Amino acid sequence: MKIWTLLQAGLGAALLSLTISASAAPAPEKEAPPPGGTYTQNEIVNRAANFFGGATEGLARAVERVFSEKGSPNAYITGVEGGGAVVVGLRYGDGDLFMKASGDRPAKVYWQGPSIGFDLGGNASKVFVLVYNLPSTEAIYQRFPGVEGSAYVVAGVGVNYQQNGRVILAPMRTGVGLRLGANVGYLHYSKERNILPF
Repeated sequence: MKIWTLLQAGLGAALLSLTISASAAPAPEKEAPPPGGTYTQNEIVNRAANFFGGATEGLARAVERVFSEKGSPNAYITGVEGGGAVVVGLRYGDGDLFMKASGDRPAKVYWQGPSIGFDLGGNASKVFVLVYNLPSTEAIYQRFPGVEGSAYVVAGVGVNYQQNGRVILAPMRTGVGLRLGANVGYLHYSKERNILPF
């Protein structure tokens, strides 16, 4: 019993320190838009509504919030994913990356990753990811760490942020299932599907 309590305390301390260090990082200065242009808020709302099968007030509010915090994206990803967790979790997904500079020609992308935290359940989601400061389609193929709190109960829109260097991802998920909790982890974006999430 004491070992379990120590493990819980250690995990809590690790999550707290990661959260504090992530939030203590200085905010990046506003930079010039990437070459090739960016998407407007109306373009993103329309494309997200087409992808999700209709515009909802929750979707419009989620897009508005991300635009107010991060500005205009120069790329986005549409896809599907599934995941589950009992303290340790896994997430797998695939989709298409559209970049304003490439004339909206899609590039296939897969993602997978582990997480650890106070997390329980499973979910299947449609995912619309806003991508910021992506210099080329090749730059998406890397790991993006993130801290996430999720609550999928039947339906809803959830948003979190992931960042690696200057590239920022803002996944918006709407799905079914039950997954409650908070976790830390990463998603590894790749050109090919990988079974191992590392």
